[in-house]
Amino acid sequence: MNIIPFILLPSVLICTLSFFLLQLAVREGRKKESIQESRFDYYNMDRGDDDEDDIDLSEDELSHIIEIYDFPTEFKTEDLLKLFQCYQQRGFDIKWIDDSHALGLFSSPIAAREALRSKNPLMKVRPLSKSSSATKAKARSCSDYLLPAKERPQTSAALARKLVIGALGVKSNLTKEQREAERRKLQEAREQKRLAAKQREDAWEGK
Repeated sequence: MNIIPFILLPSVLICTLSFFLLQLAVREGRKKESIQESRFDYYNMDRGDDDEDDIDLSEDELSHIIEIYDFPTEFKTEDLLKLFQCYQQRGFDIKWIDDSHALGLFSSPIAAREALRSKNPLMKVRPLSKSSSATKAKARSCSDYLLPAKERPQTSAALARKLVIGALGVKSNLTKEQREAERRKLQEAREQKRLAAKQREDAWEGK
């Protein structure tokens, strides 16, 4: 019987024969099976921005907040407010992270989604849920950051008037009933603020 030289066998057949010879050697105990581990852990590879979700923040909880970034470092609060001036009346606030990152707090998730769709060459925006770990940590460090921005309360006018009148020493031209109504408004506003602070404290303590 003619034996075909090993070198003349097709490469596919050579690979097949090599595999079976290796398996036979393993079964006979003449060679330990070797499994070479991959040089890369594809299941635990660094996923970049996806790994920034170490801080567990609820999507619903953050839906009214966006991160504002990549704006000029010389920008001040008033500069950012001008970029979002169309949201001022409904309620909008700025909380700084660093010189080139800030949080934008809107009155509702709908307003925040509108802002995310806007384009401006002076800045970039993204949902807080997709922001960096440092930004999330900064937001989590203060419960006030998680509260939706609101319009300026009506009691501000009454409080401002009271302070001005007291500072100038002039007599108010309001009637007794009007003064009583403003006093009640201020008391209600203080009580609402106290209750809101207590609710935030209880929420953080898990009560």
